[in-house]
Amino acid sequence: MSASSPDSRPPSIGRRTLLGAAAVATPAVLGVATPAAAAPSPTAATSARKKPRALPGGGDLGPNVIVFDPSTPGIQARLDQVFRQQESAQFGTGRYALLFKPGTYNGLNAQLGFYTSIAGLGLSPDDTTINGDVTVDAGWFNGNATQNFWRSAENLALVPVNGTNRWAVAQAAPFRRMHVRGGLNLSPTGYGWASGGYIADSRIDGQVGPYSQQQWYTRDSAIGSWLNGVWNMVFSGVEGAPAQSFPNPPYTTLSTTPISREKPFLYLQGNDYRVFLPEKRTNARGVTWGNGTPRGTSLPLSQFYVARPGVSAATLNQALAEGLHLLLTPGIYHLDRPIQVNRANTVVLGLGYATLIPDGGVTAVQVADVDGVRLAGFLVDAGPVNSATLLEIGPRGASRDHSANPTTVQDVFVRIGGAGAGKATTSMVINSRHTIVDHTWVWRADHGEGVGWETNRADYGVVVNGDDVLATGLFVEHFNKYDVQWNGQRGRTIFFQNEKAYDAPNQAAIQNGSIKGYAAYKVGDGVTTHEGWGLGSYCYYNVNPSIVQHHGFAAPVRSGVRFHNLLVVSLGGQGQYECVINDTGSPTSGTSTVPSTVVSYP
Repeated sequence: MSASSPDSRPPSIGRRTLLGAAAVATPAVLGVATPAAAAPSPTAATSARKKPRALPGGGDLGPNVIVFDPSTPGIQARLDQVFRQQESAQFGTGRYALLFKPGTYNGLNAQLGFYTSIAGLGLSPDDTTINGDVTVDAGWFNGNATQNFWRSAENLALVPVNGTNRWAVAQAAPFRRMHVRGGLNLSPTGYGWASGGYIADSRIDGQVGPYSQQQWYTRDSAIGSWLNGVWNMVFSGVEGAPAQSFPNPPYTTLSTTPISREKPFLYLQGNDYRVFLPEKRTNARGVTWGNGTPRGTSLPLSQFYVARPGVSAATLNQALAEGLHLLLTPGIYHLDRPIQVNRANTVVLGLGYATLIPDGGVTAVQVADVDGVRLAGFLVDAGPVNSATLLEIGPRGASRDHSANPTTVQDVFVRIGGAGAGKATTSMVINSRHTIVDHTWVWRADHGEGVGWETNRADYGVVVNGDDVLATGLFVEHFNKYDVQWNGQRGRTIFFQNEKAYDAPNQAAIQNGSIKGYAAYKVGDGVTTHEGWGLGSYCYYNVNPSIVQHHGFAAPVRSGVRFHNLLVVSLGGQGQYECVINDTGSPTSGTSTVPSTVVSYP
């Protein structure tokens, strides 16, 4: 399917249908407008020609940010209209943010399709209550939820009509800062295959039922109870989480999250938009809201350059150079040069899956070795000319201590191919120390347009060179070589989900010296301290099922390099693993889709 003319039919089934053993007229948009600059005087005209006019902050959020209040007529009809357009537009160009002002809304069912975000505009989720549902299901794909990517819900309270809200998603579909006054069902109608997902800073009063979800990560939340697990269910800082019991049931439970800082979010203060910046927490547990004003700071929209699709990278960089932050409204942005984030504490916040496409082989975003940058809520889509990197946090050799005020990368997703041919040698490089990568999906596409072993060549997914980096919710899939290569010291990962590339043509194509295949997660030979919890890698070599992968994980054998609760699994016997980590762990078992596990290593 081309990006310009999305096909309404379900895509080719080949890649994810064998993923699982069955376990079971736009309203007016309000913004904070800033007065237009006064016309230059004749004496200023000459200097104005030499120097670009200062860019305004604030302004209108554009046609694809749809803002509702409780008195807005026809809310359900508008929600349905967006859903009809986006339901099966997996590689389409539509991008939408549905924003609800504080208040109570009755009788709504907001069904979310691709590239659709829904959010409340209060300071707390309970400021905006929907007596109804925010629904993700898989009718468009015959009850298979494994391709329900790129959609999100944030900062709302839900009172589900039948007591349980359905959120049947796969990767890149965060559920953040939500209050469900009832239960949450993570599977599609009919309990078909499902492969997700991520919850953070949320309270679910009732039971969470993953049913057929193969893996899931929940962070810093509170739940009534948790029903079951298939392969890999990970919890950190979750009140009400099940006890540690991997591999049976497959629960990995940490009482706290070592370091976390919630994603920035847009909210209304009176009639003025602001962006709230939650503060960093250490040994975090439970939600950040519910007991008065959340802790953090906020910025007025007047301090943001409100970008619209079509704006140039030069203009975005001018705005940053002038001291503005960036708010990327929904749409697609072509870049002929990198967006350069050089100032400490800069915020780059996307709405509605704003998408950056680097043209001519450039890097999409480069961040200097500075404190406190926050990147959140956008998609980087590789262009047809190979980029050496797509997203770079800190230059090579970055070494400053950012422990007091780290850079965060949250709900920033990367795609190579799918919407058209794309290439990138390395998708995401983390050079800055203490960076927190909190929920990313870095994906070399295995279906869609422009897909093939060399067509959308991408050797490495995430490369971590910086020390003291923490990843919470790391999803990286289908790269030609290492999906994750971790060279920095004292790195930590809580939850990792991976599939090796489906489309390797033969054993020779993945041979790594004397080793059969590149590990999904490789810790560098010089690393002396590293730790991971709840990591899974799956193979589905459907082009050549005879391919053998020696292991899913590779690391130096040292007491300071430790892993907890690892698994590998062969999906339907399409390829096999010989070991789990290094030379440890049993091989996968023929056509049986049963994980091989290692509880502790070394």
